[in-house]
Amino acid sequence: MDRLRSCFSAVGADAFLVTHLPNIQYLCGFTGSAGVLLVEAQRAVLFTDSRYTFQARQEVHSARVEIAQGGLLAATSKALGRRRGRTRLGFSPSQLTVTQRTALDNSLGRRLRWVDGGNAVEKIRAIKDARELERMRGAAVLISRVFERVLPLIKTGMSELQVAAELEYSMKEEGATGPSFETIVAAGPHSAWAHARPSAKLLRKSQLVVLDQGAILHGYCSDMTRTVFLGRASAHVRRLYGAVLAAQEAAKAAIRPGVTGEEVDAAARRILKGERLAQYFTHSTGHGLGLEVHEMPRLGRGEETRLEAGMVVTVEPGVYIEGFGGIRIEDDVLVTPNGAADLTTAPRELLEL
Repeated sequence: MDRLRSCFSAVGADAFLVTHLPNIQYLCGFTGSAGVLLVEAQRAVLFTDSRYTFQARQEVHSARVEIAQGGLLAATSKALGRRRGRTRLGFSPSQLTVTQRTALDNSLGRRLRWVDGGNAVEKIRAIKDARELERMRGAAVLISRVFERVLPLIKTGMSELQVAAELEYSMKEEGATGPSFETIVAAGPHSAWAHARPSAKLLRKSQLVVLDQGAILHGYCSDMTRTVFLGRASAHVRRLYGAVLAAQEAAKAAIRPGVTGEEVDAAARRILKGERLAQYFTHSTGHGLGLEVHEMPRLGRGEETRLEAGMVVTVEPGVYIEGFGGIRIEDDVLVTPNGAADLTTAPRELLEL
């Protein structure tokens, strides 16, 4: 909360309105599904509804809780109306809806001046503290353990949905509150879909299988992908897999404080270009990770954000060939003063089942 307040003068605000629930959780601990947080220079108020009276009392720190009567925006407007003079209200344009902004404008009129605060909270969240890193290491180790636990169960005749169910069941068995996202299991030509959804399709011999899984532990996400082969892999599959693994290693080697997300992405693409596979790499090399499975920074073309120690990112190059299949290898990586440190621990070599 104090780090957010320190941004007020830079953006020209004297208060900040937070509406994105993960940002609210980060700033004051509240995990409910309805909340608006008003951060002022000397105080902060969380507005929520009566469903969360007891929960907010237990979870919220660094803010006063107000159970709103008549709607969260009405309560927020009333609080802003009590301030003297005109309020310069900071906000994140990507998070505040048109409806929310219009409601406050209609209620407060000239007493409110909107100030673009950019991604102020997201920038703060991008640097993890020691407590956060402990939780993220735990989530990364958990998902690595889940993958190794389920690996011996994967066999021909199972459906993609069955494998996904085994992974998600094991997450909870290992202590996760749930998956970070809908688990991806895609076999054969289906694995060429970078964000495939598991289907009733059965696994068959001589197929690639992409398994993209993540778990939430103590509120923090992990995100790991491994690609296995059912049977004995051909020389062609081995060449593709080796190229993707080399691209991942090159991207990891490029990670250090001060480099941009674009530079890390370029390191992976150079390897794939050298193998004449660049056209089959159709997404960014990675993304930030934390309370959400996609956070700042992005590792991709045009990303000028410079990495800093304490950031956690995924590194996940891949190749996707229509009609044949796809290969992706993804790890969670901590940016340290000396470079990249892997948080996920599952084997990265090609596994033949």
